[in-house]
Amino acid sequence: MAVQAMLQERIRVAQELLGRVDLLCDRQSQDVEGRAKLCSKLRAELRFLSKVDAGKVSIKESHLQSTNLTHLKAIVESAESLEGVISVLHVFAYEDTDGVKQSLVVDVVANGGHTWVKAIGRKAEALHNIWQGRGQYGDKSVVHQAEDFIQASHQQPVQYSNPHIIFAFYNGVSCPMADRLREMGISVRGDIVAVNSVVTEDDGEVDDADDQGAESEVVEDKEHFDEGVDSTDEDDNGELCMEHTRVDRDTIVASLAFPTEVKVDVCKRANLDITTLITYVSSLSHGSCHFTFKEQVLTEQAAQERREKVLPCLEEFMQDKELYACQSAVQDFRVILETLGGPGEKARAEKLLARLHVVPDQPSDRTQRLTTSSKVNHRSLMIFGTGDSLQAVTMTANSGFVRAAANQGVRYSVFIHQPRALTEGKEWRATPV
Repeated sequence: MAVQAMLQERIRVAQELLGRVDLLCDRQSQDVEGRAKLCSKLRAELRFLSKVDAGKVSIKESHLQSTNLTHLKAIVESAESLEGVISVLHVFAYEDTDGVKQSLVVDVVANGGHTWVKAIGRKAEALHNIWQGRGQYGDKSVVHQAEDFIQASHQQPVQYSNPHIIFAFYNGVSCPMADRLREMGISVRGDIVAVNSVVTEDDGEVDDADDQGAESEVVEDKEHFDEGVDSTDEDDNGELCMEHTRVDRDTIVASLAFPTEVKVDVCKRANLDITTLITYVSSLSHGSCHFTFKEQVLTEQAAQERREKVLPCLEEFMQDKELYACQSAVQDFRVILETLGGPGEKARAEKLLARLHVVPDQPSDRTQRLTTSSKVNHRSLMIFGTGDSLQAVTMTANSGFVRAAANQGVRYSVFIHQPRALTEGKEWRATPV
């Protein structure tokens, strides 16, 4: 492809990808964290290509073929292939095997955090050569990157399960590399291609496979891929020879697409905090939201409830789960209920409490290491820490505590919902809408 034609194609692709990123948020029915970062990278690529088109920058055809656009396109396509995408280009902090703090960029975080995707746009030949130690200085093989992903995922559980890792190859991956990744527990997506073996003397030169008359390895079972790694052997004359592998991208062994449904380990325990107990029994949540209250915050919550009912959301999450609450949460809830609750709210509260396993406060070890502040108080530590000890997902409207704890390095498994206050006792002086 001529340079100018390739340039125009790259510009068209960059513009198209920007539009697809915007549509991604609409399809996921939520804002995708990192979307702005991804768009920024695409715009930077587009600006560079536009400068080339205007003659301000001179580059070779090979440079156009190796732009960041290939990787960015792979990220967009991966995000489009999965449900529940919550972020792209997300940076996770973790400690390596030596205890040194590291960071890892996950291209797509999907299925509510249960799935991590690394999108790989490099060609299968380059990936295989790097893995075999024939890359440029500083190149890190995909297998080494997989080790980093596994290490990081074990330190970032979602609902007490490690995220499932997918490596998506958009320009193919060799059979032996796919084998190795799957042995490590990594799911592979994309075209898995065969390799050609070339035997040469140990002078380090590898002739073209066709000139050597090498034949492609035959893989009869698509569920099993032979190891095609380099090996050494002696020929009939006793001379040391080296077997090299060359990727044959025309011989596709298997094409593995993203699954239409991804099974995740869903936590079957829910820990209700005070804000959830109040929201669940609130008069606002049970139809009495058509009021303008004297208090602005209550008026705003009533308007929110008219736009989006909170109770169905809570009920759906609580369905088929064991429900827990710690003693601190229940005691304080009863005090608030006695002070502010109306007859209907109190009656609903008794029914709800009868469904719960009320357990003693038992904060987890990591919770007890948190430093208290305006957002991190003793009561929250007891509630969230007990949920952590129970390995339950804590239901809460207290997003401030969740963020403050995360800033101290403790990320809780939570289900965050909109808050609702007890309003039945204030309806008499409210104005109907």
